[in-house]
Amino acid sequence: MQIACEHIGLAASDPIALRDWYVKTFDARQLRELSSKPPAFMIQLPGGLCVEIYQAGFALRMTCDNQLRGWRHLALRVENLDAAREELRKRGVEFTEDVRPAGGGGRVIFFTDPEGNLFHLVERTEGFRLA
Repeated sequence: MQIACEHIGLAASDPIALRDWYVKTFDARQLRELSSKPPAFMIQLPGGLCVEIYQAGFALRMTCDNQLRGWRHLALRVENLDAAREELRKRGVEFTEDVRPAGGGGRVIFFTDPEGNLFHLVERTEGFRLA
């Protein structure tokens, strides 16, 4: 059996505003509008990951807690963490903690999008491979 990740789904209280934030912050591009009422979009982040942004029915405060069971964060690999952090700061991202060591080697720093979804930038040591 061949399996490939097509996209991840991201429910949002304001799908239009969140789409616009991803476009502005990450240089994502909208691939298509999936629905106008309620609004839903398929966007693509640099690197190829597709994200479906659609209308949420409710929210939980603890979603951005990295210890909550289930998928908790999206790691964005960068070549230079300091440069990427500064560019994202210019685009309005607020980092609330310091850079720290990454599991497996390298450095990470966490942040959230306007809906509270958790991200981290990760800079890996030279030669690091996931597999």
